[in-house]
Amino acid sequence: MKPVAIMTPTLRRPESLARALRSLSAQTAREALIAQVVVVDNSPEGSARETVTALTAETGLPLVYLHEPHPGVATARNRGLSAITAEHVAFLDDDEEAPPEWLERLFALHTTLGADVTFGPVRGVAEGALPAERAYLDHFFSRIGPDVSGPTERGWGCGNSLMRRATALTGDAPFDTAGDESGGEDDRLFLQLSSAGARFAWAADAWVWEHAPPNRTTARYALGRAFAYGQGPTRHALRQGRPLEAARWVALGAAQAALFGAATTLAFALRRPNRFFMADRAARGMGKMMWRTPTHFYGRAAL
Repeated sequence: MKPVAIMTPTLRRPESLARALRSLSAQTAREALIAQVVVVDNSPEGSARETVTALTAETGLPLVYLHEPHPGVATARNRGLSAITAEHVAFLDDDEEAPPEWLERLFALHTTLGADVTFGPVRGVAEGALPAERAYLDHFFSRIGPDVSGPTERGWGCGNSLMRRATALTGDAPFDTAGDESGGEDDRLFLQLSSAGARFAWAADAWVWEHAPPNRTTARYALGRAFAYGQGPTRHALRQGRPLEAARWVALGAAQAALFGAATTLAFALRRPNRFFMADRAARGMGKMMWRTPTHFYGRAAL
């Protein structure tokens, strides 16, 4: 049996999904590695079915279509795992596009290091953004890590990752459905795996593009997401029953919000190129403080 299944959850992005799947059909390791490509359609009406049917005929990929009508990023990923029997699971989001050598490089490092999870870089593309915001948004949608491949101590996000099913994706629902609308379900998984001694790796040459959709190519959207990312550490500490750690995150957030808030005000007054980067740091600090504030970016909110 071929060792890798690829999962791509999707929600009403037919053109973007088609681009992602076509990039998988061009993989140099396609015949040797890819057992199946599981597309989880997370729209209530099942809008991706026709796209998957057409791409099956066009590409010859071993596509599996699943309909998960309950919108939610964690629910969709858990549903996809129910159809996968391969030893390893690669995750490529529906807004990502993989160069031909992507999976070959990711799998080679993953197996060489005996990793439980291997991550690769992401190159953000915020086409259509305002010129003043473009550099910040390209960076925001990117994942920039070490220049050299090897072991890493941290988790880097689910998109463009490869996981060993037996050790990294155990149980029926490894992704926490509490993150269905807010996100962060993958961060929680990686924190749990790290605490359990899982081995993480970074494949510096196994990068993908991430094409930000038009409704996300604004600084307002990205800063809202930055605020939500900031909430993560405080919320995780509280879920783990560590109130003192949560208090430290809140204090750190207050310091960040004050320092970078002042820097943001000055940068905008002087129209400095880094003004949105400063605002991002301030937003993450505010998120650590305001961890109770609801944030919704996925699932029903995305609809």
